[in-house]
Amino acid sequence: MRMALTLLLFASLVTLHADDWPHWRGPATSGVSSERGLPERWSDTENLAWKAKLDGLGISSPIVSGDLVFVTAQLGNGDVRPGPRLMQSGNAVEAGERPLGAGPARGSGQVTFLVSAFSRLSGRPAWRFELPAEGPLPSVHEKHNLASPSPVTDGQRVYAWFATGQIAAIDLTGKLVWQANLGAKYGTFEINWGHGSSPTVHGDTLILICYHETQSYLLALDTRTGAVRWKVDADRGVTSYSTPLVVEAGGKPEVIVNSSIGVSGHDLATGARLWHIAEDNRFPIPMPLFQNGLIYASRGYRSSPFMAVKPGGRGNVAASHVAWRAPSGAPYVSSLVYYDKLIYMVGDVGVLTVVDAATGERIHQERTGGIFSASPVAGDGKVYLLSEDGETIVVAAGRTPRILARNRLAARQLASPAIAGGRLYIRSDDALYAIGK
Repeated sequence: MRMALTLLLFASLVTLHADDWPHWRGPATSGVSSERGLPERWSDTENLAWKAKLDGLGISSPIVSGDLVFVTAQLGNGDVRPGPRLMQSGNAVEAGERPLGAGPARGSGQVTFLVSAFSRLSGRPAWRFELPAEGPLPSVHEKHNLASPSPVTDGQRVYAWFATGQIAAIDLTGKLVWQANLGAKYGTFEINWGHGSSPTVHGDTLILICYHETQSYLLALDTRTGAVRWKVDADRGVTSYSTPLVVEAGGKPEVIVNSSIGVSGHDLATGARLWHIAEDNRFPIPMPLFQNGLIYASRGYRSSPFMAVKPGGRGNVAASHVAWRAPSGAPYVSSLVYYDKLIYMVGDVGVLTVVDAATGERIHQERTGGIFSASPVAGDGKVYLLSEDGETIVVAAGRTPRILARNRLAARQLASPAIAGGRLYIRSDDALYAIGK
């Protein structure tokens, strides 16, 4: 009996930690969870496991590993300037689109970056790591700050990157392993509305897109030491707000980059560009995804083009490796999600579109309302759409999707959620919510 109880306890712990969310796009960088029994309805008082106050402000997404949930933030003021809104007519603020922190008070001029860890089960603070900002502080759009990149973990260390170019590798007890300042080493991170790209881990390699206005380069670091594996320069003025994706093509990993001059694939071992699709874009934001042998890339900016591309090409592959391409219709900011042979996307001002992943054919479209910067996530037959005004629309997945629930929190939601242990983890400007049992 004692052995049986021990095995049952062990099985429950393995189930709890079997589906961590180590990257802002999940375990397969696709935004999809394999878990069942995910929550459908919640509010500030219903189906809320816990809520934890965050020190500082930010819009980076939470990640989950083992017993901990990690999130980054910024204490103090940077240089913030008003910028264009997603909502082009009507009252954007009334619709839910408003500056980070929703007001002018943003702290002192001393800026410190935070990496905070919370108990996955209870929400109690586990530890906090502080990294004082160094060097000049690049200006950012008023809807985010210098802590916009989401952290990533390989289960041994958390890698937190900030828009000054500073990056820190921290072990799971909160101790610094190594740090680097790319801004000081290679030049200030100057990009129109502020750096937003997040790091990606593949094996023992950390990949960083540093495509900025004054200098542009793709960088790979050793996850254990922070040593530079390779640095490949791009042409001056090539920019990107997107996050790199690693895919396997013929047994060889490629790094996929969405940039202002197109979509490209790079050798993970050297960073050399293997193939490209030339297409100019002012604000390349969404992260590509990989499913069933195809890269699905949304370019970003207004009425973004999107396409399906076969990896493994050489040179200009626009004529040979593009399975299909839609000239417009994808969101400005949020990334696509592929779920059960369908692609789901939610437009910036509330239009849900479902596309056949095999052909690119639009098979469903409806107006949902809301303002959307967060990328959708999916699991348990549901697709979750997080609006900036605090509403999450839960959609039953399928070729004719239907809205199951509209759940509202008193929160501003720009970060994409994490799914782990049967819960959704939602980050607002200054709070972290665990939704579910």
